[in-house]
Amino acid sequence: MKLVIAGGGGFRVPQVAEVLAQARAGTGTYPGLIVDELCLYDSSQRRLDVMRAVLTDLDYPQAPTITSTTNLREAVAGADFIFSAIRVGGAHGRVVDERVALAHGVLGQETVGVGGYAYAFRTIPPAMALARAVRDLAPEAWVINFTNPAGIITQAMRTVLGARVVGICDTPIGLVRRVTAALGADPARVSVIGGAAGDTVDFDYVGLNHLGWLRSLSLGGQERLPGLIADDAALDHIEEARTIGVDWIRTLGMLPNEYLFYYYLNRESVARILAEEHTRGEFLERQQRAFYEAAEKEPGSAGRLWIEAHSEREATYMAESRDESERAGRREEDIAGGGYQQVALDLMTAVSTGASARMILDVGNADAADGAGLIIPQLREDAVIEVPCVVDAEGVHPQRVATLGGPELGLVTTVKGCEELVVDAALSGDRTLAWRALASHPLVDSVNVARDVLNGYLDQNPQVAEVFSRR
Repeated sequence: MKLVIAGGGGFRVPQVAEVLAQARAGTGTYPGLIVDELCLYDSSQRRLDVMRAVLTDLDYPQAPTITSTTNLREAVAGADFIFSAIRVGGAHGRVVDERVALAHGVLGQETVGVGGYAYAFRTIPPAMALARAVRDLAPEAWVINFTNPAGIITQAMRTVLGARVVGICDTPIGLVRRVTAALGADPARVSVIGGAAGDTVDFDYVGLNHLGWLRSLSLGGQERLPGLIADDAALDHIEEARTIGVDWIRTLGMLPNEYLFYYYLNRESVARILAEEHTRGEFLERQQRAFYEAAEKEPGSAGRLWIEAHSEREATYMAESRDESERAGRREEDIAGGGYQQVALDLMTAVSTGASARMILDVGNADAADGAGLIIPQLREDAVIEVPCVVDAEGVHPQRVATLGGPELGLVTTVKGCEELVVDAALSGDRTLAWRALASHPLVDSVNVARDVLNGYLDQNPQVAEVFSRR
């Protein structure tokens, strides 16, 4: 079996390679997942060379054959699975996304609001090139999309590949696992379908990528989420409750995705980011430059250098959402979910081995397993949403969820409408649609500011300007 990582010079590659090596040795979490070739594709030969040095230094026993290429068609040909983890514009593109928005008092986070939309504008054309290559050279392959903003990129790629491209995020299932653990149950049970009646974990989660809510969780048939929300000690184990605020969690009566911090506390998040010496993008740009330069000079130490850099990235993730006392590092329980690569490998394992699993994935609104209409009736058929799914050898089967209503429905429909404008703008090169997308986002309070931000992206990022130079 051939697995391709598009964005193969990126930081997640060693984590995937380690798991695949364990699987080939018959150990680890995925003993039945046998990959013969791991092909790393990237537009940068330099990044590929560094990542090859990292893998050589880490020297995972029984790792699959590692190949690498800067040729997209060569990479995709014969693939069974493709992990799409591309970062168009690199860390510097993210810095521009952040700083242009912040200069106008608007959130510049890379997946939420205008920063995420700038990222999507420059990413959709290469993502579509990848989708077309898969269609032409590996039509039976599954594309598992890591690339942010995941909901937007997945929806764009589905216009070419349909249901064989699935978006993933580790945040929703990580939340479910942390809640399960806080209730004293085994978080591994979250993915298990069926089992003994007293040992089952059932949950209801709905929304969009980085915009969803856990509304119910039962153990052995008994609803437990209200009790957890009422319990101060239990909520202390839930990062989302600590960052967004216990009082608001209790007002909602459900647990929001961690990225809703930027919606519920937008004023505070922008103020915190502006108060920092560096944005997240600037931190990563500096860290990545140092890592790649050091690894080039000392390839024999590339593995150690990667471990150190990766640990620092994990510890400082979304630091602006945490109190200063917790800025230096995250609790172990907050990062124990396994990350994006675990979700991708869970999905890959279920499809390739037939070992059914339950997951939360970015899928089509019209793809419900029961075939009885749209999952969220207020959205379009082609809308990509984030809901629980059963995955097996037959594919991905989105499950029904309880009705979405009230302010949560309003937020979802508004943001999805903006996302659809982003896709249409990027595919057509229409600046007017791009302006509408930015101006309509709920975190942008002025159409004039939206136009100024868009002009800033066009002026300062050639890859965004290129998308809108076709008309």
